[in-house]
Amino acid sequence: MRYSTFAPPVSLSHLVRCFWVLESDAQSSGYIHRSMADCCTELLFHYKGLFHEIDEQERRTLSFRSGIHAQSYRYRRFITHEDFGIFGAYLYPYASKLLLNTPAAEFTNQMPDLHSALGPQGRELEERIILAPNTQERIRILSDFIHGRLSKLPTGYDHPAVSAVKYTVHAKHLPKVRDLASRFNLSERQFERKFSEYAGMSPKRFMRIVRFENACNLYRNKLEKSLTEIAYECGYFDQSHFIRDFKTFSGYEPGQYFSGHAEGTEWRD
Repeated sequence: MRYSTFAPPVSLSHLVRCFWVLESDAQSSGYIHRSMADCCTELLFHYKGLFHEIDEQERRTLSFRSGIHAQSYRYRRFITHEDFGIFGAYLYPYASKLLLNTPAAEFTNQMPDLHSALGPQGRELEERIILAPNTQERIRILSDFIHGRLSKLPTGYDHPAVSAVKYTVHAKHLPKVRDLASRFNLSERQFERKFSEYAGMSPKRFMRIVRFENACNLYRNKLEKSLTEIAYECGYFDQSHFIRDFKTFSGYEPGQYFSGHAEGTEWRD
């Protein structure tokens, strides 16, 4: 399993958190990937191999060749028996509002293919990314495309709620909603409405997912911290709250996830 990340151009760092590549050779038993709840959005391009999504009844549906994995408060499972290569751009959730002129909430928990989201431009972009000879060329093609979409936006599109969403994504100690609204000079009611427009969900749910992601990011330190220490460090009120949120957003008990043997975590190792 080979996983690498790449920093975006400085000119896109307000929109793109990183570019990434995940590759693997075929496994006889198949590889199951689990996408967990995430406060951010991804553009995905399968340049080698394809996955099937597995639903709760274990039925399988062929996934897209390229598409959008929007911000989500649910987990999903995918399987492949092929060699595969995936190129992705990890975006802040307000990307759909800025790049597609669509409120983020319309994409929440959705995975539309790129053709549906972008029409002919989506088909052209998919073909260019799939046929590109290497990762650096894929980054260049996608960066040029995003720059082109941004150039068509009116000036002054950076609403305070956009800054609030970005601030929250990176927060290690999450504030109360009223304090966050005050920080960005918005009334609490206005803040909740605009934040939801750009983040795709309410501030409270968004913060729950950020807290969950902060816990997941301690995965590499799983042998150095107890579950109680992880819960406390990430701001959970008690162990039961931690367990409930973790299972809702990942499908795992925390102990199972941090054991190092959970399905679909190989890419983190």
